[in-house]
Amino acid sequence: MINGTHVVIYTRDVEADRAFFSDVLGWGHVDAGHGWLIFKAPPAEVACHPTDGEPSHELMLMCDDLDATTAELAVKGVEFTRPTQDAGWCRVTGFRLPGGGEVALYEPRHPRP
Repeated sequence: MINGTHVVIYTRDVEADRAFFSDVLGWGHVDAGHGWLIFKAPPAEVACHPTDGEPSHELMLMCDDLDATTAELAVKGVEFTRPTQDAGWCRVTGFRLPGGGEVALYEPRHPRP
């Protein structure tokens, strides 16, 4: 039986992104060998959305209070890539990882599993 998920982020600056997850987000980690860090992520959920385009996937981090979380991350130098939007089912923004990737950050308004 499936017992978890493993997310891989391909990055142009692996050390900077590892430091971001460790130092900025404060996520614990283990060294899987030879410096390959694996981070303990918060609980996850999976949603399937329809698309007319090519199938894809997106990493979205969740928080209980988007305003407080964005303020806390901004103090730590996080670059936000889009203004906060009200999508009905959530409030959402996005930020840039040091290695160039973008991650969405949202405050859900939907029931949580």
